[in-house]
Amino acid sequence: MNLKALAKDTAIYGLSSIVGRFLNYLLVPLYTYKIAAETGGYGIVTNLYAYSALLLALLTFGMETTLFRFASKEGNDERMVFSNALRMVGLVSVVFVSLVFVFLHPIAGAMGYDAHPEYVGCFALIVGLDAFQAVMFSRLRQQHRPIKFMALKMSFIFVNIGLNLFIFLAMPNISSLAGIYQQFNGGVGLIFFANLACTALVTLGFIPEIKGIFYGLDRKLCREMLAYSWPLLLLGVVGVLNQVADKILFPYLMPGQEGQVQLGIYGACVKVAMIMSLITQAFRYAYEPMVFGGRDKNSPNTLAEGTKYFVLFTLLAWLAVMFYMPIIRHFIHPSYWDGLKVIPIVMMAEIFMGVYFNLSFWYKLTDKTWWGAIMSAVGVAVMIAVNVIFVPRIGYMACAWGGFAGYGIAMLMSFFIGQKYYPVPYDLWGICRFTLMAAAVYAVYVVLPDNAWLRMGIGTVMLAAFTALIFMDIKKRSITK
Repeated sequence: MNLKALAKDTAIYGLSSIVGRFLNYLLVPLYTYKIAAETGGYGIVTNLYAYSALLLALLTFGMETTLFRFASKEGNDERMVFSNALRMVGLVSVVFVSLVFVFLHPIAGAMGYDAHPEYVGCFALIVGLDAFQAVMFSRLRQQHRPIKFMALKMSFIFVNIGLNLFIFLAMPNISSLAGIYQQFNGGVGLIFFANLACTALVTLGFIPEIKGIFYGLDRKLCREMLAYSWPLLLLGVVGVLNQVADKILFPYLMPGQEGQVQLGIYGACVKVAMIMSLITQAFRYAYEPMVFGGRDKNSPNTLAEGTKYFVLFTLLAWLAVMFYMPIIRHFIHPSYWDGLKVIPIVMMAEIFMGVYFNLSFWYKLTDKTWWGAIMSAVGVAVMIAVNVIFVPRIGYMACAWGGFAGYGIAMLMSFFIGQKYYPVPYDLWGICRFTLMAAAVYAVYVVLPDNAWLRMGIGTVMLAAFTALIFMDIKKRSITK
């Protein structure tokens, strides 16, 4: 495995995903400090973005991974593969947006937004454009063009931040615009329109890639791609449901203002925990093309090493967030702090999800993608069951534990079934050893005296020691290889 190439691509993609999304996450303190928890306004934001994530998985129906797989197959014209993917996703997106606008009011009413159907229409356009862009972003990754990838991602973020700063800091103080600000739930609705404007802007940056739609259409290849992708569609849908089903179901399980308030608190605290998803995403952007098309493609050793070091570095990130929580919590307004207790649970669930992703290559490389759909479906069924049973009793804490249980079960299933169909020499002892060390270090931290500065000081020393052990392991591997 070329760890240098992996590190280089991860660094570039990380600039757009980790650094970029971190800049975008700076909007969370803006939202939580300007949208009071008791209004439930942030609950609206959380709920609608959960719907958009699910719809994006439906509209892309696995074509991102399918593009990688078919473009790397001998005998396939990668330009034709790209054109087919772009045409299929584009057609589905156009049909989806058209149907939403035809039935806009009934759909908005069913979602609980009959007073603001424009929110639903706005998100339909956003998701439609995002799905179309997803194929083109995958094309950039497949061509190893991280610079343009980064430029487009960052342009969206900077413009979006600028528009949101104007909405929440300027509009309330401009007499001619203050009425509009209040009309859309105290600026909440304007967040969505700003997102739409930025998404449209990024689409313009893809004009050269959009021309790829004229490369042609191979109907036989389309059928083969669809046959490969439909299990990925199920996998994608249930995978996203594992992340957002709780936020979609919550208003139905706990209706009324109280439910909206709790969802807003949970959504804000989950954002703090999402540093783990940033690490996972950056790793995936660099790792997936390497597994499918790199020099070390299809190598069990590549999968084993990638999984091990993913676990080690995510455990390091988990400890860092836990140790510096007295500072990190100021990322959101104190009115949301009651939900901070979900962060360690949600972050561990994200680690399970990342490990599950790394384990998932066995069924992608063996073209047994239906296994992914089955395992993810079991995971999401567990998560939904936990939510349905416990949300009415313990509120948003059920959402955190539901994700933990769902991802944990899917991860274990993927490991045991994968070892039967595609054996990989995972360093289980090394992974378990570092996991136990992380648990021990955290246990020491928990029993320290309740003094923030003392805890952070001792935590820093323990974090440095844990980091040193990781790099010693890497150095040992380099010597023995």
